[in-house]
Amino acid sequence: MPAERPREHAPPVAAARRRRLRADRARQLADLLRHQVLTGGFPGGVLPLEDALGQDYGTSRNTVRQALDLLRSERLVERQPGVGTVVVAEKYLHGLDRLMGLAETLHEHGRVTNEVRTVGPVPAPACVADRLGVPARSDVLYVERLRRLGGLPLSLDLTYLPMDIGADLIGADLENTDVFRLIEKITGQPLGTAEITLEAVNADSHSAAVLQAPRGAAVLMLERLTHLCDGRPVDLEFIRFRGDRITMSGQLRRTA
Repeated sequence: MPAERPREHAPPVAAARRRRLRADRARQLADLLRHQVLTGGFPGGVLPLEDALGQDYGTSRNTVRQALDLLRSERLVERQPGVGTVVVAEKYLHGLDRLMGLAETLHEHGRVTNEVRTVGPVPAPACVADRLGVPARSDVLYVERLRRLGGLPLSLDLTYLPMDIGADLIGADLENTDVFRLIEKITGQPLGTAEITLEAVNADSHSAAVLQAPRGAAVLMLERLTHLCDGRPVDLEFIRFRGDRITMSGQLRRTA
Protein backbone atom coordinates (compact mmCIF):
# COMPACT_ATOMS: atom_id res chain seq x y z
CA MET A 1 0.00 0.00 0.00
CA PRO A 2 1.49 3.31 -0.97
CA ALA A 3 2.29 5.66 1.88
CA GLU A 4 -0.38 8.24 2.55
CA ARG A 5 0.60 11.58 1.16
CA PRO A 6 0.80 14.38 3.74
CA ARG A 7 -2.24 16.62 3.67
CA GLU A 8 -1.53 19.83 1.86
CA HIS A 9 -2.70 22.97 3.61
CA ALA A 10 -1.45 25.49 1.13
CA PRO A 11 -4.30 25.33 -1.44
CA PRO A 12 -7.14 25.80 1.12
CA VAL A 13 -5.25 28.62 2.82
CA ALA A 14 -4.58 30.30 -0.50
CA ALA A 15 -8.23 29.91 -1.48
CA ALA A 16 -9.34 31.44 1.82
CA ARG A 17 -7.08 34.38 1.24
CA ARG A 18 -8.48 34.86 -2.23
CA ARG A 19 -12.01 34.84 -0.86
CA ARG A 20 -11.30 37.79 1.37
CA LEU A 21 -13.15 40.69 -0.11
CA ARG A 22 -11.34 43.91 -0.84
CA ALA A 23 -13.91 45.64 1.37
CA ASP A 24 -12.75 43.54 4.33
CA ARG A 25 -9.15 44.55 3.74
CA ALA A 26 -10.22 48.18 3.29
CA ARG A 27 -11.96 48.17 6.69
CA GLN A 28 -8.89 46.69 8.32
CA LEU A 29 -6.65 49.30 6.74
CA ALA A 30 -9.07 52.09 7.70
CA ASP A 31 -8.87 50.97 11.34
CA LEU A 32 -5.07 51.18 11.27
CA LEU A 33 -5.06 54.57 9.56
CA ARG A 34 -7.81 55.94 11.82
CA HIS A 35 -5.64 55.48 14.89
CA GLN A 36 -2.82 57.44 13.30
CA VAL A 37 -5.21 60.15 12.14
CA LEU A 38 -6.62 60.58 15.66
CA THR A 39 -3.26 60.50 17.44
CA GLY A 40 -1.37 62.89 15.15
CA GLY A 41 0.61 60.14 13.47
CA PHE A 42 0.91 61.96 10.14
CA PRO A 43 3.32 64.94 10.14
CA GLY A 44 1.57 68.15 9.18
CA GLY A 45 -1.75 66.30 8.97
CA VAL A 46 -0.98 65.03 5.45
CA LEU A 47 -1.25 61.30 4.71
CA PRO A 48 1.31 59.57 2.47
CA LEU A 49 0.44 59.02 -1.18
CA GLU A 50 -1.76 56.04 -2.02
CA ASP A 51 1.12 54.09 -3.57
CA ALA A 52 3.23 54.64 -0.46
CA LEU A 53 0.41 53.52 1.82
CA GLY A 54 -0.10 50.43 -0.30
CA GLN A 55 3.57 49.57 -0.05
CA ASP A 56 3.70 50.23 3.71
CA TYR A 57 0.69 48.02 4.43
CA GLY A 58 1.20 45.44 1.72
CA THR A 59 -2.06 46.07 -0.08
CA SER A 60 -3.33 47.27 -3.44
CA ARG A 61 -3.94 50.86 -4.44
CA ASN A 62 -7.66 50.12 -4.86
CA THR A 63 -7.83 48.87 -1.27
CA VAL A 64 -6.08 52.02 -0.08
CA ARG A 65 -8.59 54.15 -1.96
CA GLN A 66 -11.52 52.32 -0.39
CA ALA A 67 -9.99 52.70 3.08
CA LEU A 68 -9.56 56.44 2.54
CA ASP A 69 -13.15 56.64 1.32
CA LEU A 70 -14.27 55.15 4.64
CA LEU A 71 -12.30 57.78 6.55
CA ARG A 72 -13.75 60.50 4.34
CA SER A 73 -17.26 59.26 5.09
CA GLU A 74 -16.41 59.67 8.79
CA ARG A 75 -15.30 63.25 8.04
CA LEU A 76 -11.81 62.57 9.35
CA VAL A 77 -9.93 63.26 6.12
CA GLU A 78 -10.55 64.84 2.75
CA ARG A 79 -8.81 65.08 -0.59
CA GLN A 80 -7.27 68.47 -1.41
CA PRO A 81 -6.07 69.08 -4.98
CA GLY A 82 -2.34 69.60 -5.15
CA VAL A 83 -1.88 68.49 -1.54
CA GLY A 84 -3.27 64.98 -1.16
CA THR A 85 -5.32 63.43 1.61
CA VAL A 86 -5.30 65.61 4.72
CA VAL A 87 -6.70 65.34 8.24
CA VAL A 88 -9.66 67.71 8.59
CA ALA A 89 -11.38 66.69 11.82
CA GLU A 90 -9.96 66.54 15.31
CA LYS A 91 -11.48 64.16 17.82
CA TYR A 92 -10.95 65.03 21.45
CA LEU A 93 -9.73 62.27 23.75
CA HIS A 94 -12.01 61.64 26.73
CA GLY A 95 -10.30 59.40 29.26
CA LEU A 96 -12.19 56.74 31.18
CA ASP A 97 -9.47 56.21 33.78
CA ARG A 98 -10.43 59.01 36.17
CA LEU A 99 -13.63 60.56 37.44
CA MET A 100 -13.51 64.12 36.09
CA GLY A 101 -15.87 66.68 34.63
CA LEU A 102 -15.73 67.52 30.94
CA ALA A 103 -13.94 70.85 31.45
CA GLU A 104 -11.31 69.11 33.57
CA THR A 105 -10.90 66.32 31.03
CA LEU A 106 -10.53 68.56 27.97
CA HIS A 107 -8.81 71.60 29.51
CA GLU A 108 -5.72 71.23 27.29
CA HIS A 109 -7.88 71.61 24.17
CA GLY A 110 -9.54 74.85 25.21
CA ARG A 111 -12.41 76.17 27.29
CA VAL A 112 -15.60 74.16 27.57
CA THR A 113 -18.64 76.44 27.63
CA ASN A 114 -22.07 75.49 28.92
CA GLU A 115 -25.43 76.66 27.64
CA VAL A 116 -27.91 75.95 30.43
CA ARG A 117 -31.12 75.04 28.62
CA THR A 118 -33.19 73.91 31.60
CA VAL A 119 -32.70 73.92 35.38
CA GLY A 120 -35.35 73.30 38.02
CA PRO A 121 -37.06 70.73 40.26
CA VAL A 122 -39.06 67.86 38.74
CA PRO A 123 -40.82 64.86 40.31
CA ALA A 124 -38.34 61.98 40.22
CA PRO A 125 -39.36 59.12 37.91
CA ALA A 126 -39.22 55.80 39.77
CA CYS A 127 -36.02 54.67 38.03
CA VAL A 128 -34.28 57.97 38.89
CA ALA A 129 -35.49 57.93 42.49
CA ASP A 130 -34.31 54.36 42.93
CA ARG A 131 -30.82 55.07 41.64
CA LEU A 132 -30.42 58.29 43.63
CA GLY A 133 -31.87 56.71 46.77
CA VAL A 134 -34.70 59.23 47.22
CA PRO A 135 -38.46 58.65 47.63
CA ALA A 136 -40.34 58.07 44.38
CA ARG A 137 -41.98 61.22 42.96
CA SER A 138 -40.06 63.43 45.39
CA ASP A 139 -38.46 66.44 43.76
CA VAL A 140 -35.00 66.19 42.22
CA LEU A 141 -33.11 68.89 40.36
CA TYR A 142 -33.06 68.43 36.60
CA VAL A 143 -30.37 70.23 34.58
CA GLU A 144 -29.99 70.18 30.80
CA ARG A 145 -26.86 71.71 29.28
CA LEU A 146 -25.40 71.99 25.81
CA ARG A 147 -21.63 71.86 26.08
CA ARG A 148 -19.32 73.35 23.45
CA LEU A 149 -15.61 73.27 22.81
CA GLY A 150 -14.11 75.77 20.41
CA GLY A 151 -17.63 77.03 19.76
CA LEU A 152 -18.76 73.66 18.34
CA PRO A 153 -21.45 71.53 20.02
CA LEU A 154 -19.84 68.59 21.79
CA SER A 155 -22.40 67.07 24.15
CA LEU A 156 -25.95 67.34 25.47
CA ASP A 157 -26.01 66.58 29.20
CA LEU A 158 -29.17 65.63 31.13
CA THR A 159 -28.52 65.52 34.89
CA TYR A 160 -30.60 64.57 37.96
CA LEU A 161 -29.50 65.44 41.51
CA PRO A 162 -31.12 65.09 44.99
CA MET A 163 -32.74 68.36 46.04
CA ASP A 164 -30.67 68.79 49.22
CA ILE A 165 -27.74 69.30 46.85
CA GLY A 166 -29.69 70.61 43.88
CA ALA A 167 -31.26 73.51 45.78
CA ASP A 168 -27.83 75.12 46.08
CA LEU A 169 -27.11 74.48 42.42
CA ILE A 170 -30.07 76.54 41.18
CA GLY A 171 -28.28 79.81 41.73
CA ALA A 172 -24.77 78.49 41.02
CA ASP A 173 -22.62 79.37 38.02
CA LEU A 174 -23.52 76.35 35.90
CA GLU A 175 -22.40 78.11 32.74
CA ASN A 176 -18.75 78.21 33.75
CA THR A 177 -18.31 75.48 36.35
CA ASP A 178 -18.46 71.67 36.18
CA VAL A 179 -21.26 70.15 38.25
CA PHE A 180 -18.71 67.84 39.87
CA ARG A 181 -16.82 70.78 41.39
CA LEU A 182 -20.06 72.33 42.63
CA ILE A 183 -21.19 69.07 44.27
CA GLU A 184 -17.91 68.76 46.13
CA LYS A 185 -18.14 72.38 47.30
CA ILE A 186 -21.75 72.01 48.49
CA THR A 187 -21.27 68.68 50.28
CA GLY A 188 -17.75 69.29 51.56
CA GLN A 189 -16.84 65.81 50.34
CA PRO A 190 -14.85 64.58 47.37
CA LEU A 191 -16.51 62.40 44.79
CA GLY A 192 -15.60 58.76 45.02
CA THR A 193 -16.72 56.36 42.30
CA ALA A 194 -19.04 56.22 39.32
CA GLU A 195 -20.84 53.48 37.44
CA ILE A 196 -20.82 54.05 33.68
CA THR A 197 -22.46 52.57 30.63
CA LEU A 198 -21.33 53.59 27.15
CA GLU A 199 -23.22 52.75 23.98
CA ALA A 200 -24.00 54.10 20.54
CA VAL A 201 -27.55 55.37 19.94
CA ASN A 202 -29.25 57.18 17.09
CA ALA A 203 -29.82 60.87 17.68
CA ASP A 204 -33.50 61.73 18.12
CA SER A 205 -34.80 64.86 16.40
CA HIS A 206 -34.36 67.04 19.52
CA SER A 207 -30.80 65.87 20.26
CA ALA A 208 -29.80 66.13 16.62
CA ALA A 209 -31.07 69.71 16.39
CA VAL A 210 -29.32 70.80 19.58
CA LEU A 211 -26.04 69.09 18.67
CA GLN A 212 -26.30 70.29 15.05
CA ALA A 213 -25.92 66.69 13.88
CA PRO A 214 -27.86 64.87 11.15
CA ARG A 215 -31.07 63.32 12.44
CA GLY A 216 -30.49 59.63 13.10
CA ALA A 217 -26.71 60.07 13.27
CA ALA A 218 -24.93 57.84 15.75
CA VAL A 219 -24.00 59.54 19.02
CA LEU A 220 -22.13 58.18 22.02
CA MET A 221 -24.45 57.85 25.01
CA LEU A 222 -22.69 57.85 28.38
CA GLU A 223 -24.88 56.99 31.36
CA ARG A 224 -23.12 57.73 34.65
CA LEU A 225 -24.16 57.42 38.28
CA THR A 226 -21.67 59.22 40.51
CA HIS A 227 -21.22 58.67 44.25
CA LEU A 228 -19.60 60.69 47.01
CA CYS A 229 -16.60 59.13 48.73
CA ASP A 230 -18.97 57.81 51.43
CA GLY A 231 -20.91 55.88 48.78
CA ARG A 232 -23.98 58.10 48.51
CA PRO A 233 -25.29 58.46 44.90
CA VAL A 234 -25.59 62.16 44.06
CA ASP A 235 -25.49 62.64 40.28
CA LEU A 236 -27.26 60.67 37.56
CA GLU A 237 -26.34 61.78 34.03
CA PHE A 238 -27.31 60.90 30.49
CA ILE A 239 -24.74 62.47 28.17
CA ARG A 240 -24.97 62.39 24.38
CA PHE A 241 -21.62 63.08 22.72
CA ARG A 242 -21.17 63.81 19.04
CA GLY A 243 -19.32 60.71 17.93
CA ASP A 244 -17.41 62.62 15.26
CA ARG A 245 -15.85 64.93 17.86
CA ILE A 246 -14.93 62.71 20.79
CA THR A 247 -13.05 59.45 21.37
CA MET A 248 -13.30 57.47 24.60
CA SER A 249 -10.11 55.85 25.85
CA GLY A 250 -8.88 54.09 28.94
CA GLN A 251 -6.39 51.63 30.34
CA LEU A 252 -7.49 48.24 31.59
CA ARG A 253 -5.52 45.84 33.77
CA ARG A 254 -6.00 42.10 33.89
CA THR A 255 -5.97 40.77 37.44
CA ALA A 256 -5.88 37.21 38.69
